[in-house]
Amino acid sequence: MSEPSTENPISKIRNICILAHVDHGKTTLADHLIASCGGGVVHPKMAGRLRYMDYLDEEQRRAITMKSSSVKLNYNDHLIHLIDSPGHIDFCSEVSTAARLSDGGLVLVDSVEGVHIQTHAVLRQAWVEKVTPCLVLNKIDRLITELKLTPMEAYNKLARIIHQVNCIVSAFKSEKYLSDVDSLLSKAEDQEGSEIEVAQEDEEDTFQPQKGNVVFACALDGWGFGIEKFAEFYAKKLGASSAALMKGFWGPRYYNKKKKMIVGKKAMESVSNNPEPMFVEFILKPLWQAYHAILERNNDMIEKVVKFGGLSISERELQNKDSKVLLQSVMSQWLPLSDAVLSMVVKCLPDPCTAQPFRITRLVPQREFLPDTADPAILSEAERVRKCIEICDSSSTAPSVAFISKMFTVPVKALPPDPTGLSVLDSADTDECFLAFARVFCGTIRSGQRMFVLSALYDPLKSDQPMQRHVQEVELHQLYQMMGQGLIQVPTAHAGMIVAIRGLAQHVLKSATLSTTKDCFPFSSMAFQVSPMLRVAIEPSDPADMGALIKGLKLLNRADPFVEITVSSRGEHVLAAAGEVHLERCIKDLRERFARVSLEVSPPLVSFKETIEGEGVNIVEKTIPNGRCVVKVQVAKLPGPLTKVLEENADLLGEILEGKSGNRGNTLNSDDELVLALRKKIMDAVEAGSEFISGQLGDKEKVDKYRKTWLKYLQRIWSLGPRQVGPNMLIIPETKTSYADSNGVLVEGSCHVSQRLGFPNTDSETASQTSPLEAAEAALLREAETLKSSVVSGFQLATSAGPLCDEPMWGLAFIVEPYIFPDNSENAHLSDQQGIFTGQVMTAVKEACRAAVLQNNPRLVEAMYFCEVNTPTEYLGPMYSVIHRRRARVLKEEMQEGSPLFTVHAYLPAEASYGFADELRGRTSGAASAILVLSHWEEIMYDPFFVPKTEEEKEEHGDGSSLSPNLARLLMNKVRRRKGLHVEEKVVQHATKQRTLARKV
Repeated sequence: MSEPSTENPISKIRNICILAHVDHGKTTLADHLIASCGGGVVHPKMAGRLRYMDYLDEEQRRAITMKSSSVKLNYNDHLIHLIDSPGHIDFCSEVSTAARLSDGGLVLVDSVEGVHIQTHAVLRQAWVEKVTPCLVLNKIDRLITELKLTPMEAYNKLARIIHQVNCIVSAFKSEKYLSDVDSLLSKAEDQEGSEIEVAQEDEEDTFQPQKGNVVFACALDGWGFGIEKFAEFYAKKLGASSAALMKGFWGPRYYNKKKKMIVGKKAMESVSNNPEPMFVEFILKPLWQAYHAILERNNDMIEKVVKFGGLSISERELQNKDSKVLLQSVMSQWLPLSDAVLSMVVKCLPDPCTAQPFRITRLVPQREFLPDTADPAILSEAERVRKCIEICDSSSTAPSVAFISKMFTVPVKALPPDPTGLSVLDSADTDECFLAFARVFCGTIRSGQRMFVLSALYDPLKSDQPMQRHVQEVELHQLYQMMGQGLIQVPTAHAGMIVAIRGLAQHVLKSATLSTTKDCFPFSSMAFQVSPMLRVAIEPSDPADMGALIKGLKLLNRADPFVEITVSSRGEHVLAAAGEVHLERCIKDLRERFARVSLEVSPPLVSFKETIEGEGVNIVEKTIPNGRCVVKVQVAKLPGPLTKVLEENADLLGEILEGKSGNRGNTLNSDDELVLALRKKIMDAVEAGSEFISGQLGDKEKVDKYRKTWLKYLQRIWSLGPRQVGPNMLIIPETKTSYADSNGVLVEGSCHVSQRLGFPNTDSETASQTSPLEAAEAALLREAETLKSSVVSGFQLATSAGPLCDEPMWGLAFIVEPYIFPDNSENAHLSDQQGIFTGQVMTAVKEACRAAVLQNNPRLVEAMYFCEVNTPTEYLGPMYSVIHRRRARVLKEEMQEGSPLFTVHAYLPAEASYGFADELRGRTSGAASAILVLSHWEEIMYDPFFVPKTEEEKEEHGDGSSLSPNLARLLMNKVRRRKGLHVEEKVVQHATKQRTLARKV
């Protein structure tokens, strides 16, 4: 692999990715950088039109990027790996894979459209992955040609955008600062008088043109600049230092021509009534004059511009009738885009040796809790490997470690010929070849090398047999340097390099860690901004093609880092995608590349959840057929903030309760920082719920009772559901009912979840007291002990499939009291009685929980998208008609300053979102665009079983016989039909007896 010829080649490497909202110019910028420094693969005249990194037919057809791809650039003896990533929200997983392999990022923002929703998302992704960002304000030309702003107006707009981006990053810093304070405060709860010190974050803005990390550009015309270029130019002309001009060229700094000094605004007010900042006077004004001169064909002014920039423009270009050609030629020579951007990359973004010590806490977090059985030798070796990753050690003695962020496919015919003449097939499908998109973090990897593939669940400190499933030994077949759509075979790759690896198709599903030693901690899992929400069922048109479809789904699951393939309880193959565009691409890939069969795709399978409205007052009893067990269930609705906390921290709860995460040596204990932080979130959520109730009722006694009740519930949590980590609770009853005074025995649960979360049960001694029958009925107590798992299983079954339409329950707490009684029947001696009894208890608990929901005002809960729509003013009417027809709720509408565009924010139900973008484009002639991001779950405020009961309701709706189904009923019946459940509806609404017209004898 070609390396910069220096003593330390790693210091000359930059790994960067381009991050931006959709259509802000990422791929166009990449075209110009490749044309200048890509070794001639793109001609400069084709830059911006070729879209070299978008080599898929679907990408060229839609004019959007759908996958992240890498290219190698050589600039001033530096080797730069540039990764172009998508901007569409449906392909945000590709942004995650790009950010994980990068040390720096170029954040692009359209100067006209400004900061959009995906700009927030990519900035957060960069923050989470500890990627150092630089800012590129693109499409500056639109301020001149479209908006026709003056230089002063343009300066104010650019300053406002930079301020907005800085505010976003500052919010992330504040969020981290506050979480650090919370963790320190929770640690110091038991330390009276201890002084708490928190390291103050740097208050300086992240992006500042005077620091050199902001570039102003027009990627389409191929020009851009940082203020450093103008500072160097004017330093000779004004006789000032370039460093002083760098500080003066941004912000409220003015140039006093008489005194030849840079002064503030107050000092300038006495000289001029309307002073212009130096950025306007010395940079934007010449730029505006050059644009107007070229577009208006002012030859005298063009000559001045050419002389001002010291340019060499050919006579042919000067005589060209198309002003755009002359404009591109002049501007790209005067302010070359690649020099502005890549010089900023080299100066402001870190090399791997600098970046990896900063990123190591994200890549391979430090182990804080270790198993007691950990081998000291293995632990020492694993820590040595982690240290090598931290310092980016590329010496011959260092272990080789690489991280694979995704698997991608290329046609076999697109692979370069093997110089050895040997071709190794790593897949049964010879038309498509899987390559691993990887970065080497330490050591050197080479073709033919044997390494270990470690999954995210692997733990080197555990040598038990189940752990061996997460490690495989493989041989690397070939290494390739990626050049966008091209591949160059290379023998080796050292630390800091990004390569494609062949030979791992059968061993890596989506991402993994490669290491030459088993004693290595795997890299942490990547963070995705959204989850796959759009689900469809897929089946082949010809049942005989089912085998090909299953094979194609497996290939698609490996090739796409974000797709999810599951088999439903009805046996359907369900494909989950991020959105409509992502789904269309997956279906196209299945039909044309992976399965190559005709497919039948169902309408979207929209997910709902089930809850109750108000307080659960009705208690439900269920008795099993043999009468030996009675289950009493009462349901209560969780405070809204508490439900949200449980949903957002499902992964952490799984790690705390079940040890599902492999990133730590053992399960977390109640004193861990993460557990303390989660406990504080839960307590804050209960307080927030109490404040909401206080705002509604205003009754202090009721609010205090509400708060005390939920604090007691938190001390008696037996289990969470569904799947042990969901937003529903199984609560142990506080007191015993009259059954305890008879010959029945309570099946007592354990406060397992409360103990793990650090909520001790103060009533544990009282609760543990058993009835006087304990000595005489020891067998009955042992029987009750064996039924604990049945109660939990019944609760899990109930919360995973509610009574309305078998959808998961949401935000409910079930207080379950199961009692068992002695078997006094004649069949008490039968041996199979115990087995039947266990299953019956599970069913009774499930049915009692479902019945409790039905009897306490059940409600459907639907997923809501946050929708951002941008449209010209003249299409506001059609846009609003589309939004309101799909039950959207408008949150905010505002005119973009200095632009003819309106931005509308709304909440759109997921059930009504399918086809929304297409209908919006159709009704507005393509002028409006929408971005959808999953926001939250929201209760549908309609009773699906509404029947008029009060006099007012009967007066309004009649007796209910002619009442049409409400929204909740329609959605519930729609889901029940899809699942094959019973639907109560009249087949014939209105009918009369048919009269016989002729009597037949």
